[in-house]
Amino acid sequence: MNSPDINGAHAPTIRLLAVAIAAMASLALLIGPAKALAGSGGVGIDPPAGSDSNCRGKARLLNSGKAVAPACAPRRVQRAIKAANKISKTKYVWGGGHGSFNSKGYDCSGSVSYMLHGAGVLSTPLDSGSLARWGNKRKGDWISIYANSGHVYAVVAGLRWDTSGGPGPRWHTDMRSSAGFTVRHPKGL
Repeated sequence: MNSPDINGAHAPTIRLLAVAIAAMASLALLIGPAKALAGSGGVGIDPPAGSDSNCRGKARLLNSGKAVAPACAPRRVQRAIKAANKISKTKYVWGGGHGSFNSKGYDCSGSVSYMLHGAGVLSTPLDSGSLARWGNKRKGDWISIYANSGHVYAVVAGLRWDTSGGPGPRWHTDMRSSAGFTVRHPKGL
């Protein structure tokens, strides 16, 4: 059994090859279970904020009356909330926000138009009757507009944006009846 392949010049090569095969086998043992755990819902790392298209986070209402968008919300939803926060607690002015997005005060449709413009989904202010026909039918995943010929309000990431229940546009945690309203949403939201 003193063959040159084992004890001769080729012996170090064979030993090195054996070590490499053992290392690859060990690596396969480590990777295999990790893949199995990941695929079966095992322990893992949460995806970074905004990476999960199924996120349905809810906005938070601060004591200041401002809303905070969930970290996973789409950029347009975050911008909608930021825009609405800019005019939150302004005074109610009938027709306010109709001729221009910038106004001393806002009515229901002016405040909803301002919020939608901030999201980048509305280019000109609309009245409540026009908002009842705007966008896509049905409730949205992130932003829903409830409108009829006399009033409009929105629900954005679980908070109600409305001029009722206060002297102007405000965020509300409570919902109101949607009876008599048409529900619409911006495309993709």
